Amino acid sequence: MQVEVVGVKFKNSNHIYSFDPNGLDLKQGDYVLVDTEKGTDLGCIIKEKEMVDASTLVSALKRVLKVASAEVVKKAEEYDKEADKFYPMVKKMAKEEKLDMKIVKIEASFDNSKYIVNFTSENRVDFRELVKKLAVAMKKRVELRQIGNRDEVRMLGGFGPCGKICCCVQNMGEFDHVSMKMAKNQNLSLNPASISGLCGKLMCCIAYENPVYQEALKVMPKVGTYVTTKDGRGSVVYNNLLKRIVSVKYVNGEDSEIKEYPLAEVKFKKEEK
Repeated sequence: MQVEVVGVKFKNSNHIYSFDPNGLDLKQGDYVLVDTEKGTDLGCIIKEKEMVDASTLVSALKRVLKVASAEVVKKAEEYDKEADKFYPMVKKMAKEEKLDMKIVKIEASFDNSKYIVNFTSENRVDFRELVKKLAVAMKKRVELRQIGNRDEVRMLGGFGPCGKICCCVQNMGEFDHVSMKMAKNQNLSLNPASISGLCGKLMCCIAYENPVYQEALKVMPKVGTYVTTKDGRGSVVYNNLLKRIVSVKYVNGEDSEIKEYPLAEVKFKKEEK
């Protein structure tokens, strides 16, 4: 069965969640109030209405309640700024409790009904006493949320090794799963220092670009196989996957030569792909 959905993203998250548009006229960039398992929350429309197979949805479809007014959005931003002022105090209190945790960011719910303290830690943290003390000091309901290294960079921002703003900050999609196989597909150095981002994990751009390389690998000959060109038969020593150029090595006695050819000028058997 096909159902109509819109894609909604919440602040400080790159995940896109599907919601029932509820008959509303929703455009990309609209801020909306949605029904979630934890109550009403504020999100932004990332994907406009589309039909999807209901079997692909991982959970029951919640509804978009209404389009958020400009005043609600502005207030939510102001509440976040107010919450951020508590950062030094929260950091100090966590240290006094001798908790092995790094306070990353403090944010407020869109209606200012509670504060969310985001933190990272290598281990599980018993923060029950800290929560009680924070609730008294901040005069608000407090929720502590343990996040990962990627989420930390997503919240704080920064520049990657390429000199551009990190992919996770630019809303380029969900790249929580990045593998070494993707790096191999792109002929990247497998030195962790060369392919890791600010978070210490494999760079998101590897996953973002991987589909292009996967398509190229389907049509290019494998390195080490033999191909035929206008200059004869030789072995493939390198593939420029983006430009679709094949480097072929010819051996004549003790001499060898490497030449480059566009993919269209290279012939090889299917089983050699």
